[in-house]
Amino acid sequence: MGPVGGDPKDWEPEARGIRERRRRAAELGGPEAVERQHSLGRLTVRERIDLLLDAESFQELGPIAGHGETDPEGKLESFTPANYVLGIGRIGGRSCVVGGEDFTQRGGSPSPAGLRKSAYAEELACSYRLPLVRLLEGGGGSVPRRGSERPAPAGEPVYATPRFRSIALAMGTVPVASAALGPVAGLPAARLVASHLSIMTRETAQVMVGGPALVERALGERKTKEELGGFQVHTRNGAVDNLAEDEKDAFLQIRRFLSYLPPNVWEPPPVEEPADDPERTEEELLGIVPRDRRRIYDMRRLLELVLDGDSFFEIGPFSGRSQIVGLARLRGHPIGVLANDPSFYAGAMDARGAEKVRRLVDLCDTFHLPIVSFVDEPGFMIGSAAEQAGTIRYGTATLFAVIQSTVPWASVLVRKAFGVAAGAHFGPGGFVVAWPSAETGALPVEGGVAVAFRREIESAPDPAARRRELEEELAARRSPFPRAEAFSVHDLIDPRQTRPVLCRWLEWAAPLIRERRGPRSYTFRP
Repeated sequence: MGPVGGDPKDWEPEARGIRERRRRAAELGGPEAVERQHSLGRLTVRERIDLLLDAESFQELGPIAGHGETDPEGKLESFTPANYVLGIGRIGGRSCVVGGEDFTQRGGSPSPAGLRKSAYAEELACSYRLPLVRLLEGGGGSVPRRGSERPAPAGEPVYATPRFRSIALAMGTVPVASAALGPVAGLPAARLVASHLSIMTRETAQVMVGGPALVERALGERKTKEELGGFQVHTRNGAVDNLAEDEKDAFLQIRRFLSYLPPNVWEPPPVEEPADDPERTEEELLGIVPRDRRRIYDMRRLLELVLDGDSFFEIGPFSGRSQIVGLARLRGHPIGVLANDPSFYAGAMDARGAEKVRRLVDLCDTFHLPIVSFVDEPGFMIGSAAEQAGTIRYGTATLFAVIQSTVPWASVLVRKAFGVAAGAHFGPGGFVVAWPSAETGALPVEGGVAVAFRREIESAPDPAARRRELEEELAARRSPFPRAEAFSVHDLIDPRQTRPVLCRWLEWAAPLIRERRGPRSYTFRP
């Protein structure tokens, strides 16, 4: 019988080859390319991953994917790593999938191995049921330079799974957060918006379907990257949710966003030990809404006074500004928050605001977060601009999202709830309480007076004065008590009791939340 085992040096050449490929892969595009990346104010993808994740938690997949050339003896002569880094790490002690690229190689365009790794990111997240974070910088494709690469097969095989299938599956089963940290175009731009939270950096990111050269060639428009897709464009049109001051801020926002969500739709949201007294009351709440209906107030301050301290994470603050949406905590439990901002259109819901509310409702319903709505809704925005924007279609789609949601709802009638749009603030079977300042009906007093008393106003010696008289007369007749006496709300409450009342409601709703598991499905929406 021969000797057992082999010489420890039998496989040393291959082990050396692994080490050398890993060393070169860590260099990305090389020192000059890394220096150029830094000179543009941007980190490399490996630096980004280290900054995002818990220290020393990253386990890379495909660390030596790329293209190597060897001499006849098998010694490595050159190695070009895949320009996409992918792996699993931890954020706040919880595992997640993270992947990304940068401009140190190929100007951000995918190499064959890089494309395979990027396409695998969603598959990996879905397979292990883990949140997915994308750190995006690059284009969707490029024309190969002459003699630079070997010919590639012409297109995907006919039996290939459509690339967006796994992207869509991920959106329905695991939290997805993406950040544009430099110029992003083509497929990476589509991936950016195919997220539950999308972020772009203020100074370094632009998001485009096609870049300046492509736009000029196709349309004759000469535009810079910033003009085509800077933050002023996409944080206001709603394509991108949040703006980050820099990359560190983007990573802090991603970490905070994921802290509210479960790792997947089969697990409950993460509940923290309450750090804020559920019975806390705030004297300021009693007078926060002015008795004069023409005066506005600070809805974000109201939220601060009711929610767990420093827990509100706003989403999309620059788009659809009459609607405030985000995530927060009550009693340490993650919740979705909807509110109206009376500083914009008196809180009226326009097309962008409706989209923002719909996305928040869908996010909460997907990941089983109860929703708390603070209502000051005068109705859908009116006027020619609102009609041209298709407000009624977007608003009605939002109503469908609300009525099809399955999570518990609580609504606080703070001031106004008028018209069809008011329905977007009350979920099926929801818990409803009202403040003494609450008003409801088909139309606000001003609109009702304008419609019902039009002839009387027009024939008056001073139409403006008569209109004000009628408005004040009707407003004075309104009382908060009949609605509660008729059991049209669950209770009429002192505003100072809002937090204790909502915390007790959440205690009742907790068993319902724990029962919800798995993906959601919906019928056709307008």
